[in-house]
Amino acid sequence: MPQKSIQEPAREVPLYGEYEVAVLGGGPAGIAAAATAARAGKRTLLIERYGFLGGMGTAAGVTNFCGLHGNVHGEHHRLVQGIASELLARIDRLDGLNKPHLILGKVFAQAYDTAAYKIAADDLLATHKVDILFHALGAGVVMTDERRIDALMVETKAGRRAVSAGIFIDCSGDGDLAAWAGVPFEVGDEDGHPLYPSMMLRLNGIDPVRAGDAWRTIPQLMEQATAAGTHRFPRKSAIVRPQRSGIEWRVNFTQVAREDGHAINGIEPDDLTRGEIEGRKQALAAFEFLRTVPGFEKSYIVDLPPQLGIRETRRIKGGYQLSGEDVLGCASFDDSIGVNGWPIEAHVPGDVVFTFPPIPESRGYNELPYRMLVPEGIDNLLVAGRCASMTHEGQSAARVSGACFVMGEAAGSAASLALAGNRMPRDIAVEKLQEALRQQGAFIGRGQAVPQGL
Repeated sequence: MPQKSIQEPAREVPLYGEYEVAVLGGGPAGIAAAATAARAGKRTLLIERYGFLGGMGTAAGVTNFCGLHGNVHGEHHRLVQGIASELLARIDRLDGLNKPHLILGKVFAQAYDTAAYKIAADDLLATHKVDILFHALGAGVVMTDERRIDALMVETKAGRRAVSAGIFIDCSGDGDLAAWAGVPFEVGDEDGHPLYPSMMLRLNGIDPVRAGDAWRTIPQLMEQATAAGTHRFPRKSAIVRPQRSGIEWRVNFTQVAREDGHAINGIEPDDLTRGEIEGRKQALAAFEFLRTVPGFEKSYIVDLPPQLGIRETRRIKGGYQLSGEDVLGCASFDDSIGVNGWPIEAHVPGDVVFTFPPIPESRGYNELPYRMLVPEGIDNLLVAGRCASMTHEGQSAARVSGACFVMGEAAGSAASLALAGNRMPRDIAVEKLQEALRQQGAFIGRGQAVPQGL
């Protein structure tokens, strides 16, 4: 049955501003892209739907940086440097950064306080003189030429506004800007099913002495509760780890599915609505179970985040699609703009399955090619973050915050080089981009010495 529609009258849309670079989305990729472009002297605007930065890391309550580190021949190193180091230093000065902790005994992740992340990101962008437009939802594009975006339309409290720019960078996570411009994309696996989303929560009131290393014992307690029939869990793998204070822990037991068992689709409005409600139900059930765990008896929910944690929606088609084979084979690329040290993290029905490159035999990281940021068909657009050009398996690894920082910094640098040379982003000299990234302190592989320390 054809969908009913309403004809919207034509209207004049006020121009919010004219910029050299406009970035849609304020997650790790957007933060890095905007800060890098502005630091290079380009008039830059960052547009964000919420009133704060951080993307899924704050809006979905992830509270944990994954992919900053890598296991290089059995030794741990922080591989993601550059603009990410500036942000981490600011979070640390606010006493909001945990020491890195081991995941599955193989790779480090690093937790943070969400309030500190928000404040640190504000300060980073202010330092580099980025203009920010909060509470602005991208709504479409204007194109008088099928290969060039003239303006991005955004919805604000003051109504619809237009933003014009020489180069646009899509860091929306969902590939919204690219899709509006007609860039081809894929969603999910070969059957169109994306990774499962999760609803995070944070608990307070934990007795850290009695809780101890509860994350080691909770999986067995879950098995016992399942066998006894007292609790049911949507997935086997659980994340229960302390934040910096010790009395506050982050929790993720959830895996949000549709009635048919497949993952909620984060670009379908009805799916998102059902997913938010189901996610909160699962979070409550996880909390009720945790109250039976020693040290958690008097705990309480201190935060359910503003939105469901989406892992995968659209992935644009660019000059190269990073694959699962690239991740597990620790691939190298002539046009590398940084590296990813996170393994394939497959959210399969009822479980989370990690697949690592050989450790300690391999170097433990793959390079990320510039081509994955350059979409097909549009001349003044770059795409960075989890919606960049990757296969389903490749995205299962390189979607995490570490790789997003890498892609964002490269996109911001590429935009500034393209503008300076009056070129399209796809036509810049990659060697100049790589040199610029090295000078900014980034580690791009390509024979460069591996950064020391964590």
